[in-house]
Amino acid sequence: MKNSSESGEAKCIKSEREALLSFKEGLIDDFGMLSTWTNNTDCCKWKRILCNHQTAHVQLLDLHGNFDYTPYLRGAINITSLIHLSYIQHMDLSHNYFVTSYIPEFIGSFTNLRYLDLSNSYFSGKIPSTLGNLSQLRYLDLQDNHLSGEIPIQIGNLKHLQHLDLGAFFLSGKIPCQIGNLRQLQYLSLGSNTILYKTNTPNYISNSLSGAIPFRIGNLPLLHTLRLGGNFDIKAKDAKWLSTLDSLTILGLNSLHHLSYSHQWLQSISKLISNLSELSLINCDLLDNDVQSLFHSHLSNFSTSLNVLDLSCNMLTSSTLQLLFNFSFHLQELYLPYNNIILSSLCPNFPSLKILDLSYNNLTSTMFLANFNISSRLQMLLLRNCSLIDRSFLVSPTSTYASSLLYLALSNNLLKSCSVFHWLSNFTTSLHTLRLDYNLLEDPIPDEFGKAMNSLQNLYVSDNKLQGEVPSFFGVMCKLQRLDLSRNKFKGEFPSFIQNSSWCGRHIFRELSLSHNQITGKIPESVRLLSELQILSLEENSLEDFSCGNLTTSNLGTLDLSYNQIKGQLPDCWKFVERLLFLDLSSNQLSGKIPISMGTLVKLEALVLRNNRLMGELPFSLKNCRNLIMLDVSENMLSGPIPAWVGESMQQLIILIMRGNHFSGNLPSRLCYLKHVQLLDLSKNKLSEGIPTCLNNFTALSENSIDRTETESRVHWYNSTYYEIYNLFSGSYYMFRITWMWKGDERNFTQPELILRSIDLSCNNLTGELPKEITYLLGLVSLNLSRNNLSGEIPSEIGNLCSLESLDLSRNKFDGRIPSSLSEMDFLQILDLSHNSLSGRIPLGRHLETFDASCFEGNVGLCGEQLNKSCSGYQTFVKPQKEEVHGEYHVFYEALYMSLGIGFFTGFWGFLGPLLLWQPWRIAYLRFLNRLIDYLLVMVEVNFAKCQRYFRD
Repeated sequence: MKNSSESGEAKCIKSEREALLSFKEGLIDDFGMLSTWTNNTDCCKWKRILCNHQTAHVQLLDLHGNFDYTPYLRGAINITSLIHLSYIQHMDLSHNYFVTSYIPEFIGSFTNLRYLDLSNSYFSGKIPSTLGNLSQLRYLDLQDNHLSGEIPIQIGNLKHLQHLDLGAFFLSGKIPCQIGNLRQLQYLSLGSNTILYKTNTPNYISNSLSGAIPFRIGNLPLLHTLRLGGNFDIKAKDAKWLSTLDSLTILGLNSLHHLSYSHQWLQSISKLISNLSELSLINCDLLDNDVQSLFHSHLSNFSTSLNVLDLSCNMLTSSTLQLLFNFSFHLQELYLPYNNIILSSLCPNFPSLKILDLSYNNLTSTMFLANFNISSRLQMLLLRNCSLIDRSFLVSPTSTYASSLLYLALSNNLLKSCSVFHWLSNFTTSLHTLRLDYNLLEDPIPDEFGKAMNSLQNLYVSDNKLQGEVPSFFGVMCKLQRLDLSRNKFKGEFPSFIQNSSWCGRHIFRELSLSHNQITGKIPESVRLLSELQILSLEENSLEDFSCGNLTTSNLGTLDLSYNQIKGQLPDCWKFVERLLFLDLSSNQLSGKIPISMGTLVKLEALVLRNNRLMGELPFSLKNCRNLIMLDVSENMLSGPIPAWVGESMQQLIILIMRGNHFSGNLPSRLCYLKHVQLLDLSKNKLSEGIPTCLNNFTALSENSIDRTETESRVHWYNSTYYEIYNLFSGSYYMFRITWMWKGDERNFTQPELILRSIDLSCNNLTGELPKEITYLLGLVSLNLSRNNLSGEIPSEIGNLCSLESLDLSRNKFDGRIPSSLSEMDFLQILDLSHNSLSGRIPLGRHLETFDASCFEGNVGLCGEQLNKSCSGYQTFVKPQKEEVHGEYHVFYEALYMSLGIGFFTGFWGFLGPLLLWQPWRIAYLRFLNRLIDYLLVMVEVNFAKCQRYFRD
């Protein structure tokens, strides 16, 4: 790249140089890209800077990272510091690693910008609406970041825009119709355009573009590339605009689930096919008939124009494969994974095909090769998870082979014998990557295979049943760079070809994985001759000795020796592996102190020394490991106070585990500086005094839903037992185990990734009250404070922890009542409040009644149904169910009693009132009573006389 130094006259402006230096301060430059950026030099002569040769203003800032997933720069970027570069026209920060960085609103202040590329750099947050102020912008690329939210309508103000790429997975809402105002637009990509491969991706539906695709996109006459991905509504009336895009050559539509039901949409796409060079209809529920209707009327034109066709994740069968051969003779790339293809007849030979992906189909034919003609130009063949068996690779006279095949993936099949290796001997001149992992291979790999594969660079045969010693023929494979033999049954000492100091491939070999085998002995000194070695994974073997002096290869990024039988003191020679990123020595028999030289591992991101016999204090030199995101020293005999510098210096920590040691003293308040921490385990130590009140500073635990953009880019859930950390700027990865203890048992939560949001301070001597600040950690899933001496009342706000699934406060000295807010915690699955001094009724409501007596036992003053103990003596006593049932009809009874009273009052005074107040009624009433009395007396006398006569007779 040229800079203004060639003009010789321009000298950079001081304020702009200071702005660039301030911008540099927040970055970590592992590759020296900013080495020329110094305070005493002309910034117009710096690398990646271009100034105007007359005004000396900075006009170009190009800090794009290297490709092949290896960024140049990382760290927390501060674009705000560039505010003084008001004349900048070109800014490229793409393909870097700026995790936790945001695109600021003031980005709209760079009104002279014509080119802005922030793609593939892990920016998070929302797309700022102020981008609409960049009226001169021609090129805007924000793809493959972790941006969320809606597309701002202000994007429609960019009248000169020619290239717009917002291909981000987390975008939501509708596509703004203002996109149709961008009449100069030539390239448009919106939403997710990656294959989801039918995995469970609940976030995709809730975090994807939706609604109708605006018809005004059809008003873009210069558009040659259109890629749309989302959960769109497909309506027949909206299909016409698509066929008006006469300049379109690349069309990609992802996850249009109702496309197969819309004849109008298929017809519109069909009209475009004659001009298309690339067509992607991924996850659109297409059937064979749909594909036939697409291509039916384009035999001549379509056969010569279409080069790339991607129909992944549909419902297509072998009929489509035959159809495509008839209509697309010149196809170069064909992607059909995740369909219903069964190869029961001769597979057509696409003579121009370079890439073919039939993975995740049912290619069960016992004569697979007899039905499969491989193009002589084919470079990449992917047949993963196709139910292939040994007889699928019987050599057939009708089979043809590709002399140019470079990449072959046969992973996740049912291969057992060595027949596949004999078949592979046909590709000796070209093949550089072979994947046979996750099969059932058990026969020894034939020696002829090793001798024939002289071009092989990457071999993956992990997760099989291979036995015996590691084959020595790898020693003649001079181009071998990556070898994965993990999870097999290999025995014996370290591979002999590694021990051969004259091995021809030692200067290019980069990765060796022998984990989960039965390798014995020690790591040989010859390993240090592997000058390019980056990954050495030897966990779960029977190795007994190692010296880091034997690992002095300067490029080593991952060293995993966990679960071996290594004894003795931890070596003190770590300064020779200064590029180490992941170090795991857990579950061995290492003793002594942690060596001071470990503090020289300044790039380290994961340090795991769990389950050894290490003693002493944490060395002060470890504070230099500022990039650590995981520190696990649990299950050792370490002592002394927990250093305050852990919180001060290791502020990138996500996982901190110091369980099962002899740490003493108080919990330093500076641990609260760990704003990214999601798993904090200091249990089973001798910690005393109170819990710091600054716990609300744990920012990552204070949100209901953690911003996954940071965590997902660093820590990935792998399966029910493992997590994985991936380092993008080295290509290295490290897989580690997380166990969470509950009453001596390992526990998993409903959603495995949530186990990262946990705090465990159990089995210490902590005193004082439980600070209410802990109730601010709304994202917390597990809280264990059991077996301490905590006292006072449980904070009434404990119910604010709405994400909590596990709460253990047992065996403390808590008193008072159980907060009623506990009944509001909908996700609570595990609760233990036993052996405290709690009193009163156990709150009723929701699912608290589902917890049994063991959760509350040992609290003398507690009562409730769970304990079969009456609460009659407490004011909190609740009315019995019967009364509550009556209470349901209390309105009816109140109305009944009221009507009786009114009726009695009305009837009584309606009769007595007139007698008292009106004399004629009173006289008439008295006369009536006299006559009634006379009548009754006469009747009594008559009846009495009759009775006397009756008895005489």
